[in-house]
Amino acid sequence: MNNEQFNGQEFKYFAFISYNRKDTEWGKRIQRKLENYRMPATMCTERGWARKPIKPIFFAPTDIQPGGLDDELKERLRASRNLIVIGSPNSAKSDWVGKEIEYFHSLGRADNIHYFIVDGVPHSDDPDTECFHPVIEKLGMPEILGANIHEKIYRMPWLNKERAYVQLVSKLLGVEFDTIWQRHKRQLIRRIIAWTLAAIAVLAALAWVWVSNQPFDARMNLNEASVHNDQLPPLSNAVVTVTLDNESKSDTIEAIGQNGVFNNIPHRFLDKEVKVSFACADFLPLDTTLLLSRDVTLNIHRDPTVYGNVHFGLWNPVTESFIPNTTVEVAGQSVRSDQDGQVKLVVPLAEQKKQYQVKAPFPLYNDIITMPCGENDVVEKL
Repeated sequence: MNNEQFNGQEFKYFAFISYNRKDTEWGKRIQRKLENYRMPATMCTERGWARKPIKPIFFAPTDIQPGGLDDELKERLRASRNLIVIGSPNSAKSDWVGKEIEYFHSLGRADNIHYFIVDGVPHSDDPDTECFHPVIEKLGMPEILGANIHEKIYRMPWLNKERAYVQLVSKLLGVEFDTIWQRHKRQLIRRIIAWTLAAIAVLAALAWVWVSNQPFDARMNLNEASVHNDQLPPLSNAVVTVTLDNESKSDTIEAIGQNGVFNNIPHRFLDKEVKVSFACADFLPLDTTLLLSRDVTLNIHRDPTVYGNVHFGLWNPVTESFIPNTTVEVAGQSVRSDQDGQVKLVVPLAEQKKQYQVKAPFPLYNDIITMPCGENDVVEKL
């Protein structure tokens, strides 16, 4: 059936899927299902089919080429043996779907139009729920039942969905539904059993791993190894990350003295070197390795540049220019502005503050520098 023929005519496609763009995912699913559906070997031998006889299926998102859309779609419709319409209120309101049905009908293949209903109610006469396109009635076509995924034959919705797929397959191939449905159900049962056994095997393996590697919790304490300065903001929202093979565990520590806790670490990492990283505002980032135990201390250092690197400009608002070569006092240090009027100095960590007072040989409009600061910060002459 790879060289599709019908009434002596050869077709490039086994079927053309007509749909509304809101049902695109259903179109992809149906194309995948049909093209990969394997028929019984004996039936394929008797009828000269391939094991996967329902292909190729034309579905626009994967097959259509840009340019000349209308003409190209008509050519694809002429080259298709069957038309599969995805039935839903979306497609029932689609002018494009109606045109495709009407054109395919004009080719004399009305019996090869098949509906696959994914939403809505057949013949509801309510535009909000009707899943059949009104062109069906306009063309005077015989009543189309369609394969309906919501038909409540079985308690489990997924089984009703599988039944609808097989209904569509049987109509496309012209074979008795029950012949392939019973086989399909047996395959589903075997597949479920295989999945169940595989799941049991995985669970058993996981249970063995858990029993033989009972996890432990590691507590991480932060120690400020640099000079402590009460005048600076305290540590907060520090993120510590422990990397175990390809897995990372992170915790946020709110203050010095609080512990970060890393739960359920596999036992094999106990007393082994692991990678640890630390990140926190005002502190130097850290990437290191250490021996992981149930209680770990991580030494951290405050970044001395955040509140220690002072940089600002001396500005004269009258002349609208910077004031060069002028000595000012900041944090007990005397420093001279450069030829561009910029003042730069470094304050030792133990003496750092969030703000520094600036003293100059002339009155200042604003004599406070708030850290961190930079070249855009200025102190203005009064």
